[in-house]
Amino acid sequence: MQLSFAAPTAETSGVWVVGALAGGQLSGAAQRADKAAGGVLTRALKTSRFKGKPNEILEIIAPPGIKATRLLLVGLGKAEEFSASRAEVLAAIVTGRLITSGESQAVFEIDVPKGSKLKAPQLAAHLAFGAQLRSYQFIAYRRKNLDDFEQTLKTVTVATTDAAAARKNWQSLSAVADGVTLARNLVNEPPNVLTPAEFARRTKALAKLGVKVSVLDEAQMKKLGMNALLGVGQGSENRSHLVVMEWNGSRKAKAPVALIGKGVCFDSGGLSLKPGGSMMGMKGDMGGAAAVTGTMQALAARKAKAHVVGIIGLVENMPDGKAQRPDDVVESMSGQTIEILNTDAEGRLVLADVLWYAQEKYKPSAIVDLATLTGAIIAALGAEYAGLFSNNDKLSGQITQAGKAEGEPVWRFPMGPGYDKMIKSKIADMKNIGGPFAGSITAAQFLQRFIKDKTPWAHLDIAGVAWQDGEQKPLIPSWATGWGVRILNRLIADNYET
Repeated sequence: MQLSFAAPTAETSGVWVVGALAGGQLSGAAQRADKAAGGVLTRALKTSRFKGKPNEILEIIAPPGIKATRLLLVGLGKAEEFSASRAEVLAAIVTGRLITSGESQAVFEIDVPKGSKLKAPQLAAHLAFGAQLRSYQFIAYRRKNLDDFEQTLKTVTVATTDAAAARKNWQSLSAVADGVTLARNLVNEPPNVLTPAEFARRTKALAKLGVKVSVLDEAQMKKLGMNALLGVGQGSENRSHLVVMEWNGSRKAKAPVALIGKGVCFDSGGLSLKPGGSMMGMKGDMGGAAAVTGTMQALAARKAKAHVVGIIGLVENMPDGKAQRPDDVVESMSGQTIEILNTDAEGRLVLADVLWYAQEKYKPSAIVDLATLTGAIIAALGAEYAGLFSNNDKLSGQITQAGKAEGEPVWRFPMGPGYDKMIKSKIADMKNIGGPFAGSITAAQFLQRFIKDKTPWAHLDIAGVAWQDGEQKPLIPSWATGWGVRILNRLIADNYET
């Protein structure tokens, strides 16, 4: 779908989308459309239940007196509550309604309501952003009935009083949208296609944007002592890999921010085999790695003035005669030993070595890891929030604010010595599970043991938000959500760019 920005015109072809505030008060553009169409909106308001509530739609097909094939009056809600996120959702809902309707073009002419903090160029760019995210499709493996999935909506024009400034705002948002698309594509790919080696290969495309990409194989990781990560993948025919993606757009920042992603490309549970129903969807167990990869693309594409390194551990957890066993003990790269009591608690083993590697090699100013780590976080938060665990109040606050701004909210959980005792092992430095209670917290306590003193660190458990099995959200028209790209990009933009 092609997106563009242009000044408002008297004649609009295709679908003309205009707004109304709470109470049905027509915006300036809506009043012009109403007058051009002989008062059709005024008459329709009198005989409809449309009240201008957020995302309400009043549709008039083939309105008289104008070129537009349809008029869509959309509710903006209260002026003071109309925000960038509201604009994105509105555009996504309208795009979803039109995308397979047979219409080929649409014009969004939404005026900034008096009382809103938005500027016209910002509003225009966020309308385009919402439309772009909603237009996502993943149909690479469909062969039949393709007409059912054809998107007839080919062009969306956002009418704005300052098209040049809107295009400038759109440049950075477009980069983020492309990063979300990449993350979604990676999570949606089937596991027989997206093996660890294939995932690693795809990251190399980021080099075209100026990202320095390097890939470590099993021999190199073995030499570094990454036995915790390698143990997870030793039962699979697909070899494990570590990918480092570095973007340095800052001349001032010496120590980078480290973004760490869990990349279990398929998780059978290993010898602690998952039940069949729980194994479906485990192609998405690399959602953290996908989010980090998408973020690195977004940062490079918008030329972020920051030094960021993204590191992902890519493995496949399978049962085999060579597979890791419950009761095994492995020595991690940090030198700490881990008693494996459940091979399905594998993501923390991958992250343990990746976290240590990041600190040893880059000495980062801050670390944020993302992982589809525990079912316990889904029990606690469902599919609305990601779980946040941190050793640093400032970093925690920055992430919380970024999530609130981007519609990817997080909820902080407690940590402490009492929880840490729950992963004490009888024969090793720690065990990889903590029992039936506080599963997300004990997993975070495990990770914290691989964080060096005074290094600001945050862990995001995204098991409930990396994909959606239930009702689709307006901005997310696919199973994979791409969760994490927006919050990480905002975190960097607001706090780490020079």
